[in-house]
Amino acid sequence: MKVAIIGAGAWGTALAITARRAGCSVLLWAFETEVAESIASAHENQLYLPGVTLDPEIRTTGNIADAAEVDIILLAAPAQYLRCTISPLAGRVPSSTPLVICSKGIEQKTLSLMSDAISSLFADNPVMILSGPTFATDVAAGLPTAVTLAAHDITNAQQVADTLSSECFRPYYGDDVVGPQIGGAIKNVLAIACGIAEGRGFGDNARAALITRGIAELTRLCVAKGGRAETMMGLSGMGDLVLTCTSKQSRNYSLGVALGEGNTLARILGERNSIAEGVYTASAAVALAAKLNVEMPITAAVDALLNRGAEIDTVIDTLLARPLRHERD
Repeated sequence: MKVAIIGAGAWGTALAITARRAGCSVLLWAFETEVAESIASAHENQLYLPGVTLDPEIRTTGNIADAAEVDIILLAAPAQYLRCTISPLAGRVPSSTPLVICSKGIEQKTLSLMSDAISSLFADNPVMILSGPTFATDVAAGLPTAVTLAAHDITNAQQVADTLSSECFRPYYGDDVVGPQIGGAIKNVLAIACGIAEGRGFGDNARAALITRGIAELTRLCVAKGGRAETMMGLSGMGDLVLTCTSKQSRNYSLGVALGEGNTLARILGERNSIAEGVYTASAAVALAAKLNVEMPITAAVDALLNRGAEIDTVIDTLLARPLRHERD
């Protein structure tokens, strides 16, 4: 099977390694010329995934049109740029080609889930979601990983899962397309909250509380958007949330730690070459929650801190002063 990956960041590169490990012919599209050249010449993504050797059979390209003639396309460009990145392929990809969204986020301008953004350009193609607890370095290293692969047509999902699976990469398929997107997007915002608590020295009890109350927020938004509550108990909900909220490998968690330690957002972002999607998803999540009349206090607190000039201690005090209520509310 021929597989193209759109986006050669750490995650896109790890997916290319995974697809090749599963026996696929792999084409990796890179936005940056230097990334494509690094992979082609040194068989290493020196910018985004240094120290990991890629199979020489993984081909790279800077021409996205090259991806039009493959069997499966994996979309791993940053969520806020995914629609414009993939738009040159609209009308050029056979309608039978599955488009598998591997990016996590909610569009800031439109409040669209990634599936809606992609379906607006590729109305006839099967659109799927690959999500779950995944750190790119672990996946690239071949460490055991399980993910969710969701599609409206479960048969299509099963076929793609079989194509990408290997001894160390296990896609479990399902037909809730909304749930994995909500889980994958909002967990990044909640990871920033957990990181802030860690940076402030609030201890493990506070992090456990944030994760648990965060699951409540994920579930409320998921159901309001048309997804299933039980999805939030699976790999793309609880699994992804726990991983992202407990390790400094997480870009969002580590960003939160730095904020909690007193660093400014501008300084943190200026020192990184990778994107912490939670920074951009926070405002979109709050706007979507308001539109759907869903209460998400932790997400709103992170948005206030990141995007509305709120002071960190004020945000924390406001959360801690919320009235007591029934736990299921």
